[in-house]
Amino acid sequence: MRSEQEVNSAIERYSDTVRRLCMVYLKNYHDSEDIFQTVFLKYVLSSVSFENEEHEKAWFIRVTINACKDFLKNFFRSHTVPLDEVITQPAALPPENREVLEAVLSLPAKYRDVVYLHYYEEYTAPQISKILGKNVNTIYTLLTRSKQMLRERLGGGSDE
Repeated sequence: MRSEQEVNSAIERYSDTVRRLCMVYLKNYHDSEDIFQTVFLKYVLSSVSFENEEHEKAWFIRVTINACKDFLKNFFRSHTVPLDEVITQPAALPPENREVLEAVLSLPAKYRDVVYLHYYEEYTAPQISKILGKNVNTIYTLLTRSKQMLRERLGGGSDE
């Protein structure tokens, strides 16, 4: 079990990353908070020793993604209707940002993951390949295809 100081330090460093990843996967604030707690509880109870800060961050990302996937596969969740679908809330994002966010969230998971890790967490393709356990060239292909899909969905023109 980890010390309170270790846990507080990890929460300070990785809370934003974990929350953003949860929102990308779950698209629901309350479910995201549940997974957030689950991830940090796993950290508290974990005896894994990390080589460096990058290794620790990669661990948090991997555990968060797996926890979100497990949550989404849950039988209860697949047989209920979320309250968010019943009660519509006003959008907090400006329309242009909302359109981009909706386009990214509408991508299939394998594309959404690499887009998030590359553009929001600023990982390189080789780093993403290690985190996701995929070939580097596969990551480059997924990034290229996801950019093309986003370009089509958002009606964009030429490449950056």
